[in-house]
Amino acid sequence: MIYEFIEQSILSSVNILNGSSSWLIISFLLAGTLKNLVSPEKFQKMLGNKKFSSILKSIFSSLLLPVCSCGTFPLAISMYYSGAYLGPTLAFLTANPVMNPIAIILCYGLLGPKLTVIYIITGLTLAIIVGIVANNFSGSEVCLDNSFDGQGAFELEEDKPSVIQKIKRGINWAFTDLAMVVSKYVVLGMVLAGFILTIAQDNSIQKILGDPSMISLGGVAILAGIMYVCAVGHIPFIAALIATGVAPGVAITFLMAGAATNLPELLSLYKIIGKKAVLIYFSIITGGSLIGGYVANMILLPNFKPVMDFDKVNHSVNTANKFIITFPHWMKVICTIGIVVLGVIAIWKDLRIKYLNHKMKVEK
Repeated sequence: MIYEFIEQSILSSVNILNGSSSWLIISFLLAGTLKNLVSPEKFQKMLGNKKFSSILKSIFSSLLLPVCSCGTFPLAISMYYSGAYLGPTLAFLTANPVMNPIAIILCYGLLGPKLTVIYIITGLTLAIIVGIVANNFSGSEVCLDNSFDGQGAFELEEDKPSVIQKIKRGINWAFTDLAMVVSKYVVLGMVLAGFILTIAQDNSIQKILGDPSMISLGGVAILAGIMYVCAVGHIPFIAALIATGVAPGVAITFLMAGAATNLPELLSLYKIIGKKAVLIYFSIITGGSLIGGYVANMILLPNFKPVMDFDKVNHSVNTANKFIITFPHWMKVICTIGIVVLGVIAIWKDLRIKYLNHKMKVEK
């Protein structure tokens, strides 16, 4: 029984990693490419301040980066490392799953225009609130001291690297620094998510979500935290539940809270930035998702009719599929192995440093 549980947990963790690892690798490459192409001075001017305009810039930049929500976190951390304040960083992290063009197309076709508008307004509102609160109440976590970054942030004028050199240095930084930091917490978070998902059993969760008599927005927020929610991938799932009679506000709460209560993301955010960042992000998005779901129910009920016109649904899915990048299984496996290897190396280095520090204390 125990061995079966462990085996199922490992399989769940691997499945979660397979679904996100390709996007993580792409995000590392993108973060590394952008890092040195945009000078620290320009980045500081754009997002390294507490101006409201900086929050708006980070929010609407997500329209230009239609990556899966699981790949958003490395990009957000890269922004923070490059000089962005915590407000724009968390605003980007909140808005990207909502502003993703693929998500908007699927929402419009599968959930209808009214729910789509409420979803977008909720996401944008919460992103703005998160950004403002983070900029003003996060203390020392509001920005990172960039003096640690030795990857050419302070180039001599006579030694200006070419564009190719900048990209190479950025990608080297992405996989020797950023990926190491992110991967170890992602791997640990995925393992934890796999165990929780095995305990809860995905089928049981879907049965509860599909039973209107058992559903509540608070319960949805909790269940969304248990499941590993992809803002794009779970839109068809939640649309099917709405079609069975579940209240429309469930869609808002489930999709918004699911992104905020992602265990690997929260664990990484806590370890890389700090507890205030997690508290601000988690509390505002989770609480806001409940309010958004409640408002959606007030506006749309009792005369809400699910959008399940199959011609319209198929058209929207086909349109969205034109933008969705699907990765072959072999690529997912290779990327998963890469993320695990990076995570294991990072954990091993941490343990080795702790061992050497302990050894030095004993010798003294």
